Amino acid sequence: MKSKDERDAGEGTTQRLGTAGLIAFLSLLGFLSWAIWYAMHAWGMMAGVGISSVGWLFLVLGVVFTILVGVGLMALLFYSSRKGRDF
Repeated sequence: MKSKDERDAGEGTTQRLGTAGLIAFLSLLGFLSWAIWYAMHAWGMMAGVGISSVGWLFLVLGVVFTILVGVGLMALLFYSSRKGRDF
């Protein structure tokens, strides 16, 4: 059995994508294509819809809050990794 250091050394082996990986990749690509098409279609259907200033305010606050949560979680991840509390 290899030690943790030997596993983390990165032996440089490359593996080709198997059949299951290719199917998963193509499925995800299909979902992404559908989501982009749907977003463009929905955007086109909302041609006369406007957002009030309060709507813009909450949209910006939602984006900022989401980014802050992501930054905080990443900071906790790095902190726990440095303290050796990861499994």
